Amino acid sequence: MSVVVPGIDTPSSTAVVRSLGRRGIGVIVAEHGESPAGASKYCDLRITVPSPHEDYEGYAEALLALARCPETETVVPLRETDVYALSTRRGEFSPHVATPWPDRTTVKMAQDRLRLFEVARAAGLRVPQTDRIEEYDGWDVPTVIKPRYSVLETEGRLVEPSVRLLSRGSEPDREALCTAMGHAPLVQAYVPGTEELGFFALFDHGRPLATFQHRRRRSYHYTGGASVYREAIDDPAVESAGLALLRALGWHGPAMVEFKRDARDGELVLMEVNPRFWGSLALSIHAGVDFPYHYYRLATDDPIERAPSYETGVASHVLHGELVYLMSLLGQVDSPGERPPLGSELVAVARSLASQPNFDYCSLDDPRPFLVDLNHTARTMLERVRRS
Repeated sequence: MSVVVPGIDTPSSTAVVRSLGRRGIGVIVAEHGESPAGASKYCDLRITVPSPHEDYEGYAEALLALARCPETETVVPLRETDVYALSTRRGEFSPHVATPWPDRTTVKMAQDRLRLFEVARAAGLRVPQTDRIEEYDGWDVPTVIKPRYSVLETEGRLVEPSVRLLSRGSEPDREALCTAMGHAPLVQAYVPGTEELGFFALFDHGRPLATFQHRRRRSYHYTGGASVYREAIDDPAVESAGLALLRALGWHGPAMVEFKRDARDGELVLMEVNPRFWGSLALSIHAGVDFPYHYYRLATDDPIERAPSYETGVASHVLHGELVYLMSLLGQVDSPGERPPLGSELVAVARSLASQPNFDYCSLDDPRPFLVDLNHTARTMLERVRRS
C-alpha cells in the first residue's frame, strides 16, 4: 500500500518520505520538477504533476488520479496549496482514500486571518492589533503588511501572497499593494521580540493524538520567516493556547499554530495557523514524535492511543538555510527588526552545528536529497548574483 507525498523544495517532504519508507510503507512522490524527496532511496515511484501555482485544476486532478489507484491509502498535505486542493475536493477524494485533513470550512477559516483572529479572541488568545489597509492610518510605528488570505485562486492558479515588513514612517502605495496581493491586505502592529514558538499537533476529529513544540532559534532572514534552526521545548502556556485554538476550530488532521512572545510583557501572541504539516517536521522526528507515521495510522483506522513523549533540547538545522540567514545580515533591508552582529552569529552557527548535528536533509543513510537541495540552492544563489 502507498501514500502520496507532494515533492516540494521544503524539508517536510523529505521527512515524510523517510519516515514512511523506513517503516516499509510505500511512497509515491508527486513532484513538479526534481525534488529532494523524489531523490530519496525511500521513494518508490516519482510522478510528474502540474504546479498548483500554474495549473491548479491540473494539479488537483493529478492528485485525484493517484488517489483512485487501488494501492493508494491517503495523501499528505505539506503546503497551503495542497490542503486547499484536498479540502476543496474532499468529497471526490473520500470514496478512494482516507482524508485525515480538515474540511473546507475549517481550512477557509484558518486561511482567512480576520476570521481566525475572531475565533482566537473568543478562545482567550491574544492576537496582534490588525486593521484593513483601507482603514489604517498609523504609519508612524513599525508595521507588517499581511495578506488576509494565505491562498488565493485566480485565473486557474493558486497564489500565496508574501508578507512585508515596514519600518516606522514608511507608508506604502495602497493601490499597488492591493494589486500585487490580488486583494486588500491587512496591516498588523509589529510585535517586538525575537522568541517565536510553534505548537504542532495531529488531531482526530477534535481529539489531540500527538503534540510537539519548538522554539525558533534562526530563520532564513534575521527578521523572521521559515526556521532554519530550532529546538524542541515544552512550555505549558504554548500547549494550553495551541490546544484551546484547535479545539475551538474543531480540528481534524495536522496543524501548526505559530506564536510570538511580546518582548514588552512576555505574553504569547498568535501569528497564524497552518492547516497542514510544517517545514520543520524533521525536528519532531529527531526528538521522538513521528508525525508522518501517526498520520498514516490515523488514515488506516489505527490511531495511536497515547500521546508520545519527546526529548526537549534536541535541535535541527537546514544547512543551506543557515547560509541564507548569515547572508541576510549583510543586506541593506530596511526593517523594524534589530540586526544581530555577523561575527557573533557566525560563532553561534558553528557552535550549534557542533553541539546539535541533526539535519533536515543531510543523512548518511539517504544522501541524495541533500545533494539535490544543495544543487537547487547553488542555482538559486547564482541567479540572484546575475540579477544583482
